[in-house]
Amino acid sequence: MLTSFSRRSSPAAIAGRLLRPIHRITATAQRLSLSTLHERIALAGPKDELKELADTFDAMLDRLERSVEGQRRFIANASHELRTPLAVQRAAIEIGLPEDVGEIRGTLLLHNHRAENLIDALLVLAQAEHGLDNRSPVALDEVVRLVLAERGSDGVTVTERAEPFVVDGDPVLLNRLVTNLLDNAVRYNHPGGTVEVTLSRGVLTVRNTGPHVPQERFGDLFEPFRRLHTTRGQGAGLGLSIVASIAKAHGANVRASPNPGGGLELVVVFAGSEDAVPAIDGI
Repeated sequence: MLTSFSRRSSPAAIAGRLLRPIHRITATAQRLSLSTLHERIALAGPKDELKELADTFDAMLDRLERSVEGQRRFIANASHELRTPLAVQRAAIEIGLPEDVGEIRGTLLLHNHRAENLIDALLVLAQAEHGLDNRSPVALDEVVRLVLAERGSDGVTVTERAEPFVVDGDPVLLNRLVTNLLDNAVRYNHPGGTVEVTLSRGVLTVRNTGPHVPQERFGDLFEPFRRLHTTRGQGAGLGLSIVASIAKAHGANVRASPNPGGGLELVVVFAGSEDAVPAIDGI
C-alpha cells in the first residue's frame, strides 16, 4: 500500500492518507443517533481490512435502522389499537350507565381515565426514547405560557417568568415536558403552596414548596413507575421519566435538588444555554 504513494510524500502526508478512512469511520460513529441512522460510511477504495470494517459497520446500521423503524411502526399501531377500545369503553360507560348509579359509574370512568393516561404516557415515553424524526424551531417561552394558561393550579399559586428562547426540536414533546414538570410541582405540594416557573438563558427551572424528599429517593425521581408516597393525587409514576427522555432527545440535561424546608427544584438545561453540559445517560 505504501508503494502507491509518491517518493516525495512526507511521512506526515502518508500517515494522513492512511488514517483518513479511520477518521471517516470514527466521525460517522460519533454522529450517529436514533434520528441519523440513515447515514452510512460508504467507504470507497480497495478491498482491504478498513473497507471490510466500514462495510460491516454499514451492514450493522442497516439492521439497526430496520429494527428501529419496526419499533416505530409498532408504537404507531399500538397507539391506535390501545386507545380505540378505551374510548369505546368510556363512551359506553357515559351513555349506557345512568347517572343515578353514581359511585359505580364514577369509579369505572376514573379507572378508564387512568388507563388512557397510562397508555398515553407509555407511548410518549417510547417516542421520546426513539429520538426525534423531525426538528423545527420552537419558542420555548411560548410553550411555557401556553401550558400555564391551560392547566389549573389546584389551589397552588403558580408564578412564571420566561425569557425568549428557541429550541430546535419537537413542539408536542416540549409541551409535554413542561406539562409534566408543572403537574409534578403541583401534585407534590402543600395545599396553598407555591410553584415558580422560570426560563432564563435556555435554563428551565421549576421550583415548588412541598414535602421533604429524602436523599435516598432522588435516584427514583427519573425512573419509570416510581412514585413518592406523599402525593396529592394518583399518577402512574412516569411523569419525570418522560421529562428525562424528552430532554435527552433534545440534547438537554436534567437535574434535581431539594429546596430548603421541602419541595424540589427541577432544572432542564437546553443546548445553546450558557450552562449547557453533555446530557447524562438516564438523567
